[in-house]
Amino acid sequence: MRIGWKSIVAVVAGLPVAGFLVIQLGLIDVRASTGHWQVTDWFLHWVMRSSVTAAAGSTEAPPLDDPGLLPAAAAHFETGCAVCHGSPAAKRPPIGLAMLPPAPDLAHVVGSWSNEELFEIVKHGVRYSGMPAWPSQSRADEVWALVALLREMPSMNAAHYRNLAGAPPAGRGATIEARIAYCDSCHAADRQVGNSVVPILSGQSEAYLLASLQAYHDGDRPSGIMETAVSTVDDTDFSKLAAHYARQSAVPASVSATDPVVLRRGETLAVSGDPARKIPACAACHGTGRSNPLFPRLDGLSSRYLASQLRLFVSGERGGTSYHHIMAAAVQDLEEADIDALAAYYAHLPDRQ
Repeated sequence: MRIGWKSIVAVVAGLPVAGFLVIQLGLIDVRASTGHWQVTDWFLHWVMRSSVTAAAGSTEAPPLDDPGLLPAAAAHFETGCAVCHGSPAAKRPPIGLAMLPPAPDLAHVVGSWSNEELFEIVKHGVRYSGMPAWPSQSRADEVWALVALLREMPSMNAAHYRNLAGAPPAGRGATIEARIAYCDSCHAADRQVGNSVVPILSGQSEAYLLASLQAYHDGDRPSGIMETAVSTVDDTDFSKLAAHYARQSAVPASVSATDPVVLRRGETLAVSGDPARKIPACAACHGTGRSNPLFPRLDGLSSRYLASQLRLFVSGERGGTSYHHIMAAAVQDLEEADIDALAAYYAHLPDRQ
């Protein structure tokens, strides 16, 4: 039997019509409850792994063995991730198991991915899986902190995880005491681990704290962790939280020995700036006699937090209060060594006064 070209054309032309009818009549099952065919499941995972591996090829992971990365990451994981994936302290909940594909038990699967691949998944999410992208795409530092936590999960027991995560998330309608306990999980002085990436809030001005909370809430200060943390806070509680921490006495973060040459360089930049390089003196706004309550105090904050914030300002990715544009202009000519020196100087300042 000879098949003519007209028959071939008719078949090709009819395929889109047939496909349209199949879709229009609802013959393709999209219900998550029925699961995938085995071949579909294999195909989708093959596509995912190939895509993630290719996308992660140009990424290089920073060192992730610093325990100071873990507390904020654990608190965020408990708030935004454990609801689907479970945690070292809780099994996967029914909502995660009912997804298609089911949300994996991460302790069992992270070993099959490199750090760079985990970064790609956490930052960008995975289409058609329910895995969302990181809330703030500009905060790679936060994503790496979560990757550091994921890498520790296979060997992490429930007690260690609970200690890292701190108080449970405080949802809408929670008491102010519950909210303070949740904030303290990361920001209290006795919750700081090593050279922490999280600032101690005690002793900052009420105006600065309130403006910062509002900036996170409004998306003016990018942070996947903080935007998630404040998303369920009632507007009336922002002022209560700011007042609470402003009333507390300032407590400096712990510091380690630092090269005196580095500290002197930081002191010179902080007190006098570098006019030849158009770098203003930090103390002009952040000194002990600062007059604008929207300018934060820097003395006693951890050097790691200070350095990370300065780098965000330099890259143009750090928002904040209505004065953040002043900082963005002030730091444009800072070099990496300047950032490290300034961060070390202010972290050590309480010991030098």
